[in-house]
Amino acid sequence: MNIFVTRIIPQKGLDLLNAAGFEVTQYTEKKELSQEELISACKDSDALLSVGSNKIDEYFLQQCSHLKGIALMSVGYDNVDVEAATRYGVPVSNTPGVLSGATADVAFLLMLAVSRNAFYMHNSIGKGDWGFYEPTSNLGQELNGKTLGVLGLGRIGTELAQKCKAAYYMNVIYHNRNPNAEAEQTLAAQYVSFESLLKESDVLSVHVNLTAETKGLFDKSAFNQMKPSAIFINTARGAIHNENDLLEALENHIIWGAGLDVTNPEPMNRNHPLLSMPNVCVLPHIGSATVETRDNMAVMAAKNIIAVLQNQKMPQTINPEVYQN
Repeated sequence: MNIFVTRIIPQKGLDLLNAAGFEVTQYTEKKELSQEELISACKDSDALLSVGSNKIDEYFLQQCSHLKGIALMSVGYDNVDVEAATRYGVPVSNTPGVLSGATADVAFLLMLAVSRNAFYMHNSIGKGDWGFYEPTSNLGQELNGKTLGVLGLGRIGTELAQKCKAAYYMNVIYHNRNPNAEAEQTLAAQYVSFESLLKESDVLSVHVNLTAETKGLFDKSAFNQMKPSAIFINTARGAIHNENDLLEALENHIIWGAGLDVTNPEPMNRNHPLLSMPNVCVLPHIGSATVETRDNMAVMAAKNIIAVLQNQKMPQTINPEVYQN
């Protein structure tokens, strides 16, 4: 059995695949595979371990319907046409849960950094601007007792809420498709409408999947409903917010600041005006970038591949309907 892997992945994942007796081919060049290159590489493969934003659409699946399974080394799967995968009988898996803590840490980091203008002030040192002390200049804001609003109080959102509650005694409000009874009990989280979430949050952190409903959700209209002192955090997917509308909201002091681990597009243009704004902190999509988390992601993806090549169900299948065909 042959497995094609679209990036160099942690050795722990490779060790599992090799121990299972599979032949593994890793793409090692530091450039994105074109779809045709990916299709060509998969022609002689039995399974695909996909890392990054490889386009797995109807055309790809039509050309590679022979694949016994596709394992994503990510939680998000907005790059996959799940319905097409099901039609072609290809199970697809992801890696939920294992990166919740690391991603919540980055959301917390961005929240704190934005609240104190940390990136901007750090850069001022290199520019030689650390000079005369002005008591009223470059002031941040404190988080203690403020209201954290979470859009998508699932694993990652709950981890963030726990940290904010413990560190800053923050009140937690949230909006989900369905109420989270456990979080309401353990965190005293309050379920609110999306409109109330916008109006009441001092910090609003996004933790939902990119779908047709969430694409561009945070636009001019949404930002106009937020507090002038509000901080917007997005560690989910860049397309959930409209970057031009966000820039305008910040420039016009509609909201106070923003922290982004995701942008649209990625990578962000190095000269983007958001990068030079005082109350903005941008990171290059590092939510899962710890040794422990990437190891766990590789192991989970490898286990999904091993299962499907041993004629078992992938433990984390995102299209379980495929097994009913």
